[in-house]
Amino acid sequence: MALYGNKAKVGSTEINVYTEGSGYITLVFLAGLGVGCPGLEYKPLYRRLSDRYKIAVIEKPGYGLSGRAGTPRTVENLVSESREALRVLGIAPPYVLVPHSYSGLEAIYWANSYPEEVKAVLGMDMGLPNMMKAQAAEIPEEKRKAMVKKTESIMRKVAKRGALSKVLRNKTVNVSGLLDSNELTGEEKTVYTKVYYKNAVSPEFSEEILMGEKNAEEAEKTGWLSCPACFIVSNMKVPVKALSWQKAAIDYAEKCGAEIHLVNKNHFMYAKIPDKIVRVFAQFLKKQGM
Repeated sequence: MALYGNKAKVGSTEINVYTEGSGYITLVFLAGLGVGCPGLEYKPLYRRLSDRYKIAVIEKPGYGLSGRAGTPRTVENLVSESREALRVLGIAPPYVLVPHSYSGLEAIYWANSYPEEVKAVLGMDMGLPNMMKAQAAEIPEEKRKAMVKKTESIMRKVAKRGALSKVLRNKTVNVSGLLDSNELTGEEKTVYTKVYYKNAVSPEFSEEILMGEKNAEEAEKTGWLSCPACFIVSNMKVPVKALSWQKAAIDYAEKCGAEIHLVNKNHFMYAKIPDKIVRVFAQFLKKQGM
């Protein structure tokens, strides 16, 4: 398997970080829940930004080419390990965090706990505490555990790459559509596929789901996101009656003064409209003097 990135020894594991580009500010991409190959997943965006900024894509334990987790998947540990991986590899602040989905909780915790490191947050459909709390209120813990067990069972079968993996291709390995796009080379698509299936049953994914409510609470305890922020928000449907995905983002953006852009695309919009997203983010950073 072709390799990418560099590994940092963090505690009892190794964390892989892909880098390219150069510049005073580093855009730190944080992966969404269950993204099997972050180092290539976000290429549609970072390849369009690395001529102006240094790029660092962190692959958490259980993700990409990183090792297994050696600690519980608390938001504190997730952030601590990411910070240490960057330190070990000599990637110094200032950072602009670019979280996708679940890692929005990590970005809030990181930016508020270490404000001297984080200059801004560029949210790609980032998860927010208010949405996590709404989901927890409507989906009991036992139901969540049952859903996780069912997903694990399906993914064990998918990982065998038999008939089921072909049937579910566009809901699993190709859910973002990258394998049908021109964003990755043929070799990269091969690597992406291998890495995805390697991680298809990573226990870290399940643990993060089950710790979602607690991690949302811990992120919320740090306060509203305190640094400049720009949110791009999809029309993703969520199993919550009290709050829509976009309404949660609108409410949160009003509280923290974030710039917000709503788009009529799904949760993997970075693979669909990368030029638009990059344009919005670049304009925002320019306004911030970055």
